[in-house]
Amino acid sequence: MTPADHPSPEPGGLPRQLSAGGVDALLQRIASAANIPGMSIAVAAPDRVLYVGAVGYADLAQRRRARPEDQYLWFSMTKIATATAAMKLHADGHLDLDAPIGTYLPGYRPHRRHGHPTTRQLPTHTAGPGNPLPVRWVRPEHQPADPGSLTRILSKHGTPRRRVGTRAAYSNIGYLLAGEVMQAATGAPVEECVQDLVLNPLRMTATGYNYDGAAPRAVGYVRMARGLRPVLVRILPEGVVGPTVGRYTSLNPFLVNGAAYGGLVGTATDASRLAAAHAAAAADPHRVLGQGHIEEMRTIKARGKRFDHGIGWFRRPADANRCPAFVEHYGTGGGFWNAMRIYPEDRLAMVAMANTTAAWDVDRLFTRLKSLPWA
Repeated sequence: MTPADHPSPEPGGLPRQLSAGGVDALLQRIASAANIPGMSIAVAAPDRVLYVGAVGYADLAQRRRARPEDQYLWFSMTKIATATAAMKLHADGHLDLDAPIGTYLPGYRPHRRHGHPTTRQLPTHTAGPGNPLPVRWVRPEHQPADPGSLTRILSKHGTPRRRVGTRAAYSNIGYLLAGEVMQAATGAPVEECVQDLVLNPLRMTATGYNYDGAAPRAVGYVRMARGLRPVLVRILPEGVVGPTVGRYTSLNPFLVNGAAYGGLVGTATDASRLAAAHAAAAADPHRVLGQGHIEEMRTIKARGKRFDHGIGWFRRPADANRCPAFVEHYGTGGGFWNAMRIYPEDRLAMVAMANTTAAWDVDRLFTRLKSLPWA
């Protein structure tokens, strides 16, 4: 099947044993328990999208119901796309993941004691940089990006702060550096690399690094007491905090400064296509990476405190022995809390995107979805 033949989910594609109403009821219970305004989900196999659905409201003020077509900020789920593009460049001989960063970035400053990381260590979070809170690394939708912001961030935080190649520690800085390496190796910005190498082959036409003005979008929300709104206004850049709707403070549409670590905007359906490409078995279509590179990315090798890491994918240490095995990634920030998970043994991928800032029970949702008869 070619990318152009990639089907859209249709009611007739849902397995006979499943009831769309039953899946929607599960979503509604999860969303209600966590006070989530709205949620969109998608479940996919490597060769097709199996199910899309949505519950709640994408826009509380307008009382507009959530839809599978709603756009969400991906935040750190973007890292899977960035890592996939980097692996594709490596597979095609355009980038050596095992070369020191300075091979591509001559101005990079390693640490004389902690070492000089390779590009492969960036997406596995073993390169050693810190992880400053990126709360102000955003801008209102129509405000131009500051071309010097990334340079300033990497100049301040890019040098390793712990021993390179040892215990994994999650870092957005590593992905910002990976994006710079990709641009140096190809002459094209990371956005273009991801578009050409990942989004286009997987026919992720509803996802990019800006909102599609003609498509619906979910409004991001923070659930908080009215008295705390001034605090939020001080924390976030001017123009990001929007009107209050009941117990929720809305966020005006904004974009992430730092495409490589968290810049994508798009739908749960598109995200499920990306995740499903990583759930592939040898006999499945391979539109981006071969089976060996897919398995290399989803194999957990780097041990950490909060997460153990593969290339892009991670898993909590407490989940290491669960059966069936899975790896996942979250995408969280102001207004949105998203997650994707793949079950490689079952060739199954699932994505949930919610317009809430608070953590919610992703594991319960994915575990229940996995228990349904998708085959």
